[in-house]
Amino acid sequence: MTEALQKTYQLRFSGVEEYRRQVWQVLTENFFQKYVAKVAAILDLGCGWGEFINHIQTGEKYGMDLNPDSGQRLNPEVTFLHQNCSARWQLPDGRLDMVFTSNFFEHLPSKDHLSRTLQQAKRCLKPGGRILYLGPNIRYLPGSYWDFWDHHIPLTHLLLMEILRMSDFQVERCIPRFLPYTMAGEKRPSLRLVRWYLKLPIAWRVFGRQFLVLGRNGG
Repeated sequence: MTEALQKTYQLRFSGVEEYRRQVWQVLTENFFQKYVAKVAAILDLGCGWGEFINHIQTGEKYGMDLNPDSGQRLNPEVTFLHQNCSARWQLPDGRLDMVFTSNFFEHLPSKDHLSRTLQQAKRCLKPGGRILYLGPNIRYLPGSYWDFWDHHIPLTHLLLMEILRMSDFQVERCIPRFLPYTMAGEKRPSLRLVRWYLKLPIAWRVFGRQFLVLGRNGG
């Protein structure tokens, strides 16, 4: 499993690593930072190569991934948790203010793994803590959603909201169409265009293929 993850990352993202880093810096500064307090404790679940957690400004940072290469790419202030996310997390109860995860849940092998992962998120979040998820919406990607061999769970914004509520989270915000699909291909919009796009929600309704859902831990 570990070797497969390492190979997948290398094949999929080699050559676009610097561009991805720059795009995530724009996304973090111009959109996601408003959801994260500067003194918060945050976990990047399925942190990959650290594109989000390395850029977000906050007090206490954790990154979790099964890929051991992830730990080598995280900034020194990020604590790396190398583990299966559906097993008990290496964090105490109520440690976190936020769990952020991007393009990750669809890679879990089953809905049961997703349910157990959300149970761990709830345990480790403070009462009122939040979970913020960004991911591909199969409703708007009926074919290309399956172009990645490691996509297992078909997700829509409605499905994720339902499982969050079943896990005793309250849904605070849902954007069914937010960002375009993927940075694994050859298309590389300019950073100026990315900044412009974030300021125009009307464009999200046309080009958005990923959804955003924000949930709150009810305690």
